[in-house]
Amino acid sequence: MVCSAAPVLLLAMTLPLVESPAARASQPGQSQAQGGSGPQLDPESGAGELVLVSVYVQLDFSDAPWPAALSQPLTVPAASVSSAPVTLAGLNLTTECNVTHDGCSYCACLSGYQWNASICNHHQPCHTPIKHQPCGCLVLSPTEAGYCQLLPPGEEGSCLLPPAVPATLSLDSRLQMPGDTLNLTLLTNRETTNLNWFLWPTGSPSPVLLRAGTCVSLTSSRGRTVLSIVNISHRWAGEYICRFEAQGFRWELHQVVRVPLQATDVTGLPDQLSVSCATSPGFQLSCCIPSAHLGYTASWSPREGGQASVFNTTDSQCFMLAVEHCPVANTTYTCELQSPGLSPLRVAVSVTIIQDGDTTCPEDSSTVAWNVTKAGHVAQAQCPGNRTGTVKRPCGPDGVWGPIHSSCTDMGLLALLLRAQLLQAGQGWPEEEVSQILAQLQEQVVAVTSPSDLLALVGTMTVLAKVVADTGTQLSCSALEAVLKTTDKVLGMNSSSLWTPAQRQMPSVSSSLLLAVETLARSLCPQDQPFSFILPNVQLQSQLLKPTFPANYRASFPTHPPLRAWIPRHSLAPLRHNGTNVSITSLVLQKLDHLLPSNYRQGLGGSLYATPGLVLAISIMAGGQVFKQVEVTMDFGDTDGSPHCVFWDHDLFQGKGGWSDAGCQVQAASASPTTQCICRHLTAFSILMSGHTVPNHSTLELLSQVGLGASILALLMCLGVYRLVWRFVVRNKVAYLRHSALLNMVLCLLAANTCFLGAPLLPPGPRSPLCLAAAFLCHFLYLATFFWMLAQALLLAHQLLFVFHQLSKLRVLSLMVLLGYLCPMGLAGITLGLYLPRGQYLREGACWLDKKGGALYTFVGPVLAIVGVNGLVLTMAVLKMLRPSLSEGPQVEKRQALLGVIKALLVLTPIFGLTWGLGLATLLQEVSLVPHYLFTVLNASQGVFILLFGCLMDKKVQEALRKRFSGSQPPRSTNSLATNETYISEHSKGRSEDAR
Repeated sequence: MVCSAAPVLLLAMTLPLVESPAARASQPGQSQAQGGSGPQLDPESGAGELVLVSVYVQLDFSDAPWPAALSQPLTVPAASVSSAPVTLAGLNLTTECNVTHDGCSYCACLSGYQWNASICNHHQPCHTPIKHQPCGCLVLSPTEAGYCQLLPPGEEGSCLLPPAVPATLSLDSRLQMPGDTLNLTLLTNRETTNLNWFLWPTGSPSPVLLRAGTCVSLTSSRGRTVLSIVNISHRWAGEYICRFEAQGFRWELHQVVRVPLQATDVTGLPDQLSVSCATSPGFQLSCCIPSAHLGYTASWSPREGGQASVFNTTDSQCFMLAVEHCPVANTTYTCELQSPGLSPLRVAVSVTIIQDGDTTCPEDSSTVAWNVTKAGHVAQAQCPGNRTGTVKRPCGPDGVWGPIHSSCTDMGLLALLLRAQLLQAGQGWPEEEVSQILAQLQEQVVAVTSPSDLLALVGTMTVLAKVVADTGTQLSCSALEAVLKTTDKVLGMNSSSLWTPAQRQMPSVSSSLLLAVETLARSLCPQDQPFSFILPNVQLQSQLLKPTFPANYRASFPTHPPLRAWIPRHSLAPLRHNGTNVSITSLVLQKLDHLLPSNYRQGLGGSLYATPGLVLAISIMAGGQVFKQVEVTMDFGDTDGSPHCVFWDHDLFQGKGGWSDAGCQVQAASASPTTQCICRHLTAFSILMSGHTVPNHSTLELLSQVGLGASILALLMCLGVYRLVWRFVVRNKVAYLRHSALLNMVLCLLAANTCFLGAPLLPPGPRSPLCLAAAFLCHFLYLATFFWMLAQALLLAHQLLFVFHQLSKLRVLSLMVLLGYLCPMGLAGITLGLYLPRGQYLREGACWLDKKGGALYTFVGPVLAIVGVNGLVLTMAVLKMLRPSLSEGPQVEKRQALLGVIKALLVLTPIFGLTWGLGLATLLQEVSLVPHYLFTVLNASQGVFILLFGCLMDKKVQEALRKRFSGSQPPRSTNSLATNETYISEHSKGRSEDAR
């Protein structure tokens, strides 16, 4: 570097510089001596020019402190000035080093000097880099020596001005509004290398690396680099640092960005409050913001009678207002947050005063301390312990507490989720942070005690899996072990209290867990393979196949029954090119198949399936790429029923996932009765075991609809007939009770069929109140139909056993009403209470009882029991008719009445028994199409059978109709025995599928 006609700062230290007995010059040849010189002066460079020459001399002050004189401006010795042909213009210190006890030197550059970039890249810094000092202090080993170099001068022709940074960093505004896009532009006039962006967040102890992510993007062109951050929020506020290398040095440029808070970032607790001044004269309000943010201050209004305070937690700052005396009337308190240069934020809390005579919910401290709350209001409480969120409980209009709704989530799990989300957005270095988060997640899994905790944990794993897949990050053995241990504990968590509520909030949570574990498992670093790991719910085998791998890939797992998989050599041959190593990972997840939604691709959706309790996921990595088009054979052991080889397709059902059999087929094993599956692609596999395949035929559906329509029409005709002949056929107690039971059966079946016919028009799913109500009503009405049939059968049994017992019409009718309506209402309510919280009440995609969880059997069980009772009554009636007793009244009249009863029973009971016998058979074993058609026709035609055999075949009804239409008065009815008609009611299509 040449500077014309100007003094030069030159590094040149010589022995007579400082005369001190403690200072000793290191001479050449001594062990302490280190030295060297910079460029030599060219004799032909011309007179009158000064050349910047650097000479390195090391002074050793091992026995004395650093002389204060060396920290002052140095003067040029006279001898040096007169030396020829070089003129020494000045001396300056560049580097100060402190030697530690282990011999290492901590060498810091003085003002105007800096370590060369190449030296920085090969040495550790003394401490965490300080702002505006990118390479100011390095650690040198005992055998190394070096010195800081002079930074380039400020402007052309001057060597005394401050160093000139060869770039500028600009942004459009230092104040960025939430949701905007931040653009930082770097313009350079020199060639730059090793350019990196950092964010030093507000309140953070160190900067964070910025890289391309879901929010961060980097664009570069000649002399121009732009950092863009979309949808900015307060988590992107702080000092932005651009670090790069140019002219042999490291440089840093800085810009501070402020992002104000939004109203959604402020939490008011509670947001409404009802207070009884008699029981709670004082109360406390709070509004909280994220900690360490822009110096917000808060003021409450009105503040009369209240004491304001500030409470800080690890992640938030809360502004409290303790109101010591109740206000006279309803009051709205406002928390106003202000920060210099920003618009204020306001949070309102409505306080309602409970007056005398108001309906209230009483104090309750069963789980959380609930104060007296006005009817129609929602009580709120802060989550206890190390949890964030709120606990809410509504107070009903009748003063009865409603269910508790909790959004409490462990703060540690939320912090990990936020950290993973910021990593995905572009903050942080995945190679370091992914392993750290996974290790901490394994420790935090014990904190999962609520569905919100489970969702946060699975969400963290899902985000990390996306980061690993997008960035190509490889996991170490310890990181993968953390993944597997966490997954093992998650799969072992309680299904009813954690998984089922979590799936109601997020139906795809189990599918997301499967995809995350698959992605993370195949990301093991090749240097750590082979690798195997076995846990109760998770088993993994990872193997690195070198270019000379054996004939076939084989993997076996000690499951029950044993699970085996193999890939033929010819399928792996295309992956062997250019010496690429092939990594194959096989993962077995037990219990997960029971947690996945019962979603089936077209062609599988009408069956009742069981799974073997495990999912096998196989992944192949070659050259950093995932390969799926490989043929794989799997042996799932001995299975029952008709197995279907399936895989979990994450794209089905609008991203919820579902089972599909595309590309897979069943192959019978030649040597053993096991199920072998051959698939032409790789993913998560399992088998579906079905006792049968439900036919999906348009003719069957048409028969079901026609039968249901005929049944409804027949029931309406039955009501019409009763309208005409009712007063003529109920002229004695027994006839009245018998026809009353039949009339209630007709009404219940008519309402049930109508409800079931309209149910497909409603949106299915547990979140649809109409669908839930339709399923409950259908269940109740169909059960009521059968219980009224049971009441009629018990009436017949009473007449057969107690002939001379006088019946009280009012008493018997009351008992029949209780049996016909109260019993089915109780069964339907218990079923709803037991299975709805577990997510097993409604069938997937329909407004009817679920067949997998067991809710359907609460309908089938009572139906079959009533069939058995009717069979016993029929047997008893036949025996009584064949062996009459003299004590049982007039034999001729008794025999004629019993013959009428037996005629009806001999027709209806076999039809009813055959119908549900077919339904039960379809539940237990494989059947052909013929039983399905018979079941559908019989099941959908019950209304027709009731009209024919329960109403029109009755002699009294026939006589009344004949006399009615002929215009003559029908004869008075005589005392007769009640008949017992047995029938089934249910819409054939829906229940026929469920029965199977």
